[in-house]
Amino acid sequence: MWKGFLAGLVVANGFEWVAHKYILHGTHRAGKPRYSPVPDSMKSHWEHHREVRKTDFHDQGYVEGISNWRTKNEIISLAVVAGVFGTAFYPVSKGMSLAVLYCAGNYYYIHRRAHLEPEWAMKRIPWHYDHHMNSNQDANWCVTKPWFDYILGTRVISAPELQEANPLGIALPQVLSDSLNWAVSRIRPAKWVEKKAERLENAAA
Repeated sequence: MWKGFLAGLVVANGFEWVAHKYILHGTHRAGKPRYSPVPDSMKSHWEHHREVRKTDFHDQGYVEGISNWRTKNEIISLAVVAGVFGTAFYPVSKGMSLAVLYCAGNYYYIHRRAHLEPEWAMKRIPWHYDHHMNSNQDANWCVTKPWFDYILGTRVISAPELQEANPLGIALPQVLSDSLNWAVSRIRPAKWVEKKAERLENAAA
């Protein structure tokens, strides 16, 4: 049961990465608009991006609740994903099925709270704050935990204060965080935003 649940957490984080990148943001096409297999979700998500860029990460849609079409779309989408994958995994592993349901609910809780409490988001899920407020919004695809951003090399940090304590994004004893950071930095280090001033300084050197 617990092995299946833990495996489900990893699978769900990978799904976060894929869905965020390919469904919510859509893929670039030369000379054409981005393509998403679920265009309404992509439209909703880009409106969400425009909103939080104008309001320092806050999204009024979460205050309005299901009367806001973007919030309603997110809840329905999560319910569909949880229903489909929870049912599909159940014959294989009840733990994985349970993890799917947990992750869908946790995703909504984390995402909603983050955009209602930006200061909390900066401290607890800085990778998602970077996703919206960084100069590059096509990076940092994970929301609840940054696991697959590290695995796939898409964690891009904009400032030291927005670097999580460790790549797992969970509270660990300092010695464990330091060891994990050292190991990951040798295998799959996070990228950093190159500052304009640094580029100019290097060009002048």
